[in-house]
Amino acid sequence: MAYLSRDILEQMDFKCLGKNVRISDKASVYNPDQIEIGDNSRVDDFCVISGRIRIGKFVHIAPMCLVAGGDEGVVFEDFSGLAYGVKIFTKSDDYSGRTLTNPTVDIKYKNEKSKKVCLGKHVIVGTDSIIFPGVHLAEGCSVGAMALVNRSTKPWGVYAGNPARRLKERKNDLLELEHKFLAEFYK
Repeated sequence: MAYLSRDILEQMDFKCLGKNVRISDKASVYNPDQIEIGDNSRVDDFCVISGRIRIGKFVHIAPMCLVAGGDEGVVFEDFSGLAYGVKIFTKSDDYSGRTLTNPTVDIKYKNEKSKKVCLGKHVIVGTDSIIFPGVHLAEGCSVGAMALVNRSTKPWGVYAGNPARRLKERKNDLLELEHKFLAEFYK
């Protein structure tokens, strides 16, 4: 995987660009002036990143993910990540048939739902999962592969299914490891 050079990243005019940021040369980044990326974060091949997005430190977005931030925005807290093929949406059309749909139609003929999405610290989302507008994945949650997350979660849970539901508690041992990692990393 080839990454864009620091010079190219700086020319893209991100709203904020941390140190040691890696973005694949095969990723598509739209509206970089609305995107903030923290230190040591990475976006891999064939991702589409657009709209208002804030990516914290040590965040990983695996290949083939879609992060559609729109006007509302998506926030990735530190140490969060997406596995292959995850899709995050901050906007959705009304599928009831009462209104028109799709981006070619004027907004006055549509009934779109638009809400911010947030992934808390240490959240991990499994392969091919979908996160809907307005969802807040609370700190420490893990979401199993192919889950449909249409409701916000509570901290430190393991969620899976369609729709996603809490299956069990997630251990928070990784908080101690985070402190050790950061102490060693910033020596």
